Amino acid sequence: MAKAVLTPQAENFPAWYQDVVARAELAENGPARGSMVIRPWGYAIWELMQADMDRRIKATGAQNAAFPMFIPMSFLEKEKEHVKGFSPELAVVTHGGGEELAEPLVVRPTSETMINHYFAKWIQSHRDLPLMINLWNNVVRWELRPRLFLRTTEFNWQEGHTVHAGYADAVEETARMLEVYRRFMAETLAISVVVGEKSPGERFAGADHTFTCEALMRDGKALQMGTSHNLGHNFARAFDIRYLDASGERRFAATTSWGTSTRMIGGTIMVHGDDHGLRLPPSIAPHQVVILQLDDAGEVAEVAGRIEAELRKAGVRAHLDARTHTSFGRRSVEWELKGVPVRIELGARELTAGRATLVRRDDRSKSVAPLDGAARAAAGLLDEIQLALLTASHTYREEHTYPVTELDELRRRIGDGGLFLAAWSGTAESEQALGAVGGATIRCLVDAAPPAPNCLVTGLPAKHTVLIGRAY
Repeated sequence: MAKAVLTPQAENFPAWYQDVVARAELAENGPARGSMVIRPWGYAIWELMQADMDRRIKATGAQNAAFPMFIPMSFLEKEKEHVKGFSPELAVVTHGGGEELAEPLVVRPTSETMINHYFAKWIQSHRDLPLMINLWNNVVRWELRPRLFLRTTEFNWQEGHTVHAGYADAVEETARMLEVYRRFMAETLAISVVVGEKSPGERFAGADHTFTCEALMRDGKALQMGTSHNLGHNFARAFDIRYLDASGERRFAATTSWGTSTRMIGGTIMVHGDDHGLRLPPSIAPHQVVILQLDDAGEVAEVAGRIEAELRKAGVRAHLDARTHTSFGRRSVEWELKGVPVRIELGARELTAGRATLVRRDDRSKSVAPLDGAARAAAGLLDEIQLALLTASHTYREEHTYPVTELDELRRRIGDGGLFLAAWSGTAESEQALGAVGGATIRCLVDAAPPAPNCLVTGLPAKHTVLIGRAY
C-alpha cells in the first residue's frame, strides 16, 4: 500500500498540521495575507457542523438573521471596553468610490455593536423580550501570526445575540448556550472539553463574564473552541436598549452573545488526527463509508453499487469509489488522509470468498462481513467509532491534566504541554505574571477543590481553582 508523506506528530506537530490540511485538501492560503480558501472537503465538514449546530441553536428559540459587514467606527466607540479590546485587530475602510469616507468603516470583527443598535430600535416593551438572533457570517480580525482554521484574518463563524428583561435571564441564557456548545462538541465533534469561566484578563471585551469550552490538542496545547458571554447591562446602556416593564417603568435590558467558528475544524484535526492524516468523527464526515471497487468486473461493480444503495437507504453518507484506473494503494491512502471512518474493500477475491473487507479509520483495524451484511456491518461501526474517538479525547485530556502547587514546577513542566490545575488568588498582577512562565495563560476557572490553600503565584489565600496551559 502507498504511504502518506506526512511529518510525524512527534517530530514536528505544526508541520504535521500543515501537511494534513494540505494533503487532505481541506484548505490553503488565500492571495491576501492571512486569508483562507476552504476547499470542498473542508467546506463539506463545515456544512455538517453548521447544520448540526444550527438545529441546536434554533431549538433554544433563536432565529437566524443577516447584518452588514461594515460597521461605523462610532458604533464601536460607544462601548469603551469593547473598542479597546478589539482595536489591535480591526481592519478599517477609509476610502470608497475613489473618495475619503466621512466616517471610517470597520470590517466586522464581531457584531455586538451593529446588532445592539437595532435591538434598541426593535425593543419597546417587555412583550418584545426575549429577542434571540443568530448569525452565520464571516468576520475579519487582523492576525499577526495566521494559521489555517486556527487564526486567519477572515474566517467563517457563528455568533448569537440575545436580549432579556432581567440580569438573571441573561445569566441563564449564557449558561444554556455554554451547555449547547459543550454537548455539540462532545456529541458531534467527539471532543471532550472543559467548561468554565474566563479570568478577567481573558474575558471578552465589554462582558461581565465570559465562559469557555477548552479542549486539549495532541501537542499538549489548549484551544478555545467556543465562548458564551454575559454582557450584563453594558451594551444596553451604551446603545440605550430599554423597555417598558409590566408596571410601565422603563428599564435597561440585559444582553448576551456567544460564538464558535471554523476554528472547530482545526480543533478536530489536532484532537483526532494521527500520523496517517485525519480521523473524522462519523457525524461530520462528508463520506461516512467509502466502498472501494477493486476491479472492473461486472459482478464486482454490481455488488459494490448494491452495497452503496443499501447504505444510502439506511441514511449513511456512502460513496462508491470506482476509479479502477487508480491504484488500490493510492486510493486507500487518499481516503485515510481524508479521515473517512469506514472503508469497504471489494474485488474479485472478496466475491469468490463471499465476504467484504471492512477497515476502520480510528484504529485501522480490519474485519470481514458477508456480502449481504456488509452494509449493515459498516453502518454498525459508525456509532462505535464516534464513541471511541470521544473516549480517546477524554482519556488523553485526563491523563495530561496535572495538579501543580509551585511556580517553579509549572515553569519546568509547561514546555512539555498539558493542562495544570492550580490555586489562584484572583489578582490581576498574578495573572499577568503567568504570561512570563513559558507563555502560560489561565484557560478558565474550574469547579474543583484547589490543589493548595495558597495562590501559585502570589502566595495569597486561594480564591479559585484554575486550569493553566499554553494555548493557540
